[in-house]
Amino acid sequence: MKEFKDLEVKVEDDDLEKAMKILKKKIQNDGLFRRLKLKRNYEKPSEYKRRKLRESQRRHRAASRGKS
Repeated sequence: MKEFKDLEVKVEDDDLEKAMKILKKKIQNDGLFRRLKLKRNYEKPSEYKRRKLRESQRRHRAASRGKS
C-alpha cells in the first residue's frame, strides 16, 4: 500500500485564497482525488486490470517521449 505523506500549507499574511489554491494543487499531485473517485464505486476485476494496463501504457509512452 502506498504510504501517505503529510500535506501541509502555511497561510501567510491571512491570504486564505492562495493557501487553498496551493492545498488543492498538492492534493491533486498526490492523487488523492483520483483515489477517492475510484473508491466511490465498485470496480470489477476485469475493469481494474484494464485500467491498470492503460495507466501503465500511458506512463511508458510518457517516459519514452522524455528520453528522446
